[in-house]
Amino acid sequence: MSTYEPTWALCGGWAVDAWLGRQTRDHPDVDIAVFQDDQRALFDHLAGWQLIAHDLQTAGDTTEAWDGRGLELPAHIHGRLVADEGLPDRLDSASEQGFGLDLLLNESSGDDWYLSRQPPISLPLGNGVQQSPWGLPTVVPEVLLFFKSRELRRRDKLDFLALLPHLSEEQRGWLAGAISLAGHPWLPQLS
Repeated sequence: MSTYEPTWALCGGWAVDAWLGRQTRDHPDVDIAVFQDDQRALFDHLAGWQLIAHDLQTAGDTTEAWDGRGLELPAHIHGRLVADEGLPDRLDSASEQGFGLDLLLNESSGDDWYLSRQPPISLPLGNGVQQSPWGLPTVVPEVLLFFKSRELRRRDKLDFLALLPHLSEEQRGWLAGAISLAGHPWLPQLS
């Protein structure tokens, strides 16, 4: 992704590790945040990759080969760099089948990153993506945990506990404000 010109950022579990400077757990894939308006550039950049779209707006078919068509949020794209022969053109949603890259589409307008429409949460893109100690553009810890707060899988809780001692008061305050409307179980640990 180092030659990909539009904004992108490491996110997910590897982003937690990038901020902490060490691997904290196993990761099934690498999550990369990209922006919806940059889909064509992304498709062109990943020529030679097998790409599978998870498009929830496509009735009855959320795992088709991605041909570069515009996807609507919430959609994401699995990718792997492989030879062209013998590949499935569909992805079993219960298995990632060796797809090591998960490209997560996000919404932006100008310099603003829209993290959520309900409730409405946005921030300047420069506040949400910064260079981590690994030298990569990486989603900042508080925004990373905001995204992880939605599902509360075991790995998300582990990531929260790993990052929590490293959050500044400002980061804790932002995260608490972002998740407070839902009465989230992480709130007591943020104060």
